[in-house]
Parts: sequence; C-alpha cells; structure tokens
Amino acid sequence: MKAVVLVAGKGTRMEPLTSDCPKVMLKVANKPILEHILNSAIEAGIDGFVFITGYLEEQIKEYFGDGSKWGVSIEYVRQKEQLGTANAIGCAKGYVDGAFLVLNGDMLIGQEDLRALVSRTEEAVICVKEVENPSDFGVLETENDRVVRVIEKPKTPPTNLANAGIYLFRESIFDFIDRTQPSVRNEFEITDSLQMLIDTGATVGYSSLSGRWIDIGYPWDLLKANEHLLKDLRKRYEGTVEPNATIKGEVVIGKGTLIRSGSYIEGPVIIGENCDIGPNCYIRPYTSIGNHVRVGNAVEIKNTIIMENTNVGHLSYVGDSIIGRRCNFGAGTKVANLRHDGKNIKVMIKGRILDSGRRKLGVIMGDDVHTGINTSINTGVVMEKGRFTYPGEIVKH
Repeated sequence: MKAVVLVAGKGTRMEPLTSDCPKVMLKVANKPILEHILNSAIEAGIDGFVFITGYLEEQIKEYFGDGSKWGVSIEYVRQKEQLGTANAIGCAKGYVDGAFLVLNGDMLIGQEDLRALVSRTEEAVICVKEVENPSDFGVLETENDRVVRVIEKPKTPPTNLANAGIYLFRESIFDFIDRTQPSVRNEFEITDSLQMLIDTGATVGYSSLSGRWIDIGYPWDLLKANEHLLKDLRKRYEGTVEPNATIKGEVVIGKGTLIRSGSYIEGPVIIGENCDIGPNCYIRPYTSIGNHVRVGNAVEIKNTIIMENTNVGHLSYVGDSIIGRRCNFGAGTKVANLRHDGKNIKVMIKGRILDSGRRKLGVIMGDDVHTGINTSINTGVVMEKGRFTYPGEIVKH
C-alpha cells in the first residue's frame, strides 16, 4: 500500500524557522518531522510514498531521494498552487491504485494507529481524535459506526470526534475531488469531497486514534513533539566523553562529538555529530542539539531545540526555546522563559498575539541570528532570520 504525504506548504505560522526551510524539514529529536512520519508509516507496513511537494521541494528531494535508504519507493508530484487539501490529494491521481493513505507532513501519528487504519475495508476512513473543545475542529456526525456528516467548527458539535486530517481512501475519491467546488476560503476542501462520497450512500467509517497525534502548527509545537519523541530515546555514545563528565539517563552522543570534563548532562538528551560540549556546562532533559554545535563553559540549556552550526559560547542560559541554524550567542546571553505572574506565554505570530498554551517558553530564533554580550531576551520573543543585538541589549518584543 502507498501513502500520499502532503508536504507542499511553507508553514507561514512557523516563521522565521521556515524562511529557508520547508516546514516538514524542521528537525525534532534531530530528524526532520517528515522522517518521523515516514518511519511510522514504514513500521505500519507502507512500502511506497507519493510526496506532494511545493515550497523549497529541492531540500526534500535531496534528503529523501528515491527512498532506497529507507527500503521504500518515493515519488514526487509538485502542487503548482496551494489550492487546498482536495487539490493536493488530487495531484496523486495516477500515482496510486486501490487503497491508499493520506498523511500530513506536519502531523505525527503512532504506527499502531496507522496499522489499524490500513486494515480497514470501507470506501473511506477518517481518523478522529476525541477532544474537549470540538467546536474548534472539523467534527464528525456519526450513525451506527458510520460517518454521515463532516461539520467544520460547529457551534453545537454533535460529537467530540475531531477530524485528525489522516485518511484511508480508494481511487473512487478522485471522482469526487474532480467535482469539488471552491469553499468560502476559495480552497478545494477534501471534507467537501468526502461529503459528496457520503451522500452517495458509500460506507465511510472512522478510526479513533489511541496513540500519538501531534499537529505541528506553531513553533512551540516543535517543543511538544520533541518532548514526546525523546521519551523513547535509548542511550548511545558514539563520540568521546572525557573523564569527570557526568551523564545520567538516556543520552545519545553522535559521532565525532566531544563531551568535555565537568559537563553535566541529564537525559533524555540527544546531541548530534561533531559537536563540542563543555567544559562545565549543564544540559537538562528534553534538549536536542544538532550537528556541529558548540556549547561552551558555564552554559545551561533546558528543554530546547538547537539546530546545526550554532554556537552558544559561554556564560549563557537557554530554556524552552527553538534556536535556528548558524546562530551565535555572545557571552552572557540570557533567555527568559517564565513570566513573573506564572501565566501562559503569549507570542506574536503573523501580526496576531497568540496564547502558546505554555507556562514556559523562551525565544523562537530564526537562522543566522547573532547576539551581543550580556543580551537579555524576554519570554515569547520571535527573532527574525539574520537579526543581531548590541552588547547589553534587552529584547522585549
């Protein structure tokens, strides 16, 4: 069976992290989001993939190639314009036959739920998640274990079954995609195609997700995904650990990495290849450090994603943050991650102030940011690609 994976979007709500990187190639637990999805699908028995690409597709193609590294086949189809989910899935017409899965490239799901999905025999199956606030989602109305209606963000939801955006389809869906008209958002919605299929009397079922389901829509969702994935980490040391370094719990150390004397690392933590860590630094749980990263003397890092080729030199603190590629922290740079009143951290995304839902959240830092010595960065600050600060600067917004 094949899986169609939707990976065309830029992920504008993830900026500045997606300025030069497709959203699905952002790394959690030191692997692209898309690779985690690929691995889950492979474990569920999927042996062929069709990636519907668009924004910076060359990076996806270069990384995944023809899929032979993973023992599967991968084909690529470009979605010329971002015209909605039905349009994206419709691009796979002619590339799949029989039953096939549809997965989102920014949505983590457990292989056990995918395995349950591939065994279903209905004309279509919609994955659902029971939620406490169904009016914020597309909701399914059901009858005798069949879906009779898909309702987008209803004021009075008939169930608490939210559409998780993962489907099992058969080739018949393409006929309904071809007949789908633009929605009020001027997009071709797969839920409209599904409703037409349901209205013909076809059997459309649903499958409740019992395992992992993480929709990575905002930058702080990367931290949530990272925390979840690192819980499955198993210790592995491939680099060099000097005497008097302390390593506790599940820690992965990549090839060519040096852990210097006096470093104290509490897992789960993953450190990539060719990193220089310490001496006398403190790396706390749920931290992912990419390849070619320098963490210097008297640095403390906690629950943070640091991408490749970044330098956190010395005397700095970074907590609950996402740090882009090729950044450089001047000595004494401090990141605040907790409000004085203990309330949730709010973040400016696309001109709107949003509640992150997190009590602790530091900085969201794009690529190539440099800070001057003794810079202080407030909670929930977003720093655009290529920005810099002066020595002693306080970044409040």
